[in-house]
Amino acid sequence: MAHIHLEDGSFSLFYTILWWTAAIILVGIAIYLMRSEKKPNRRKITLAAFCTAAAFAIFQVSIPIFGGVHLNLTPLIGILVGPAAGSLVVLIINILSAAIGHGGWGLIGANALVNIVEVFIGYSCFRLLKSAIPDLFSRAGIATLAGLFCGNIMMILIIVISGIQGVNQSTGQILTGLSLLAAVNMGVAVIEAFVSGLIVAYIGKVRPDLLGDDLV
Repeated sequence: MAHIHLEDGSFSLFYTILWWTAAIILVGIAIYLMRSEKKPNRRKITLAAFCTAAAFAIFQVSIPIFGGVHLNLTPLIGILVGPAAGSLVVLIINILSAAIGHGGWGLIGANALVNIVEVFIGYSCFRLLKSAIPDLFSRAGIATLAGLFCGNIMMILIIVISGIQGVNQSTGQILTGLSLLAAVNMGVAVIEAFVSGLIVAYIGKVRPDLLGDDLV
């Protein structure tokens, strides 16, 4: 849901490199964790590839509200493939999106950070709420809302910290505009939570092994 729709040059070179570096470090940790597994999980790799293709396609469908909002399915990716593989998935999605003009190349690092937060929070909430909320639909929906909320907070922090070059607005004015955008995003997040809940509930019925025995 949260995505920084700004052109290259909106952030100074320092902050562009900073967010890229942070994203590379997190992705590097994700790759290390995946490589440290004794036996590669081919099922998860296949599922991650499917999530990449599906999420990229849905990512490009813009809802004409407040300049355009869209579904991400990033918390769902976290639920299905975990934070390590999910981090790689969202990085690839952002690279492919930049290649077709959806966001600047320099902002891939910042956007990847936002989406990695959504993946991690979605995954963590889904696991932590197992005992309290056994129903898969409800648990996935809540995890999705939590992930997208944190993603919006991360988006706001990155933009406020970086500043937008060429924009003659005070920090307070920028924060007000971003808060309104986040509110719109969270309204659409309810739709994404419903969709994610349906998908996870369906998978839990027909292929519970894809969720893992410890999560069903």
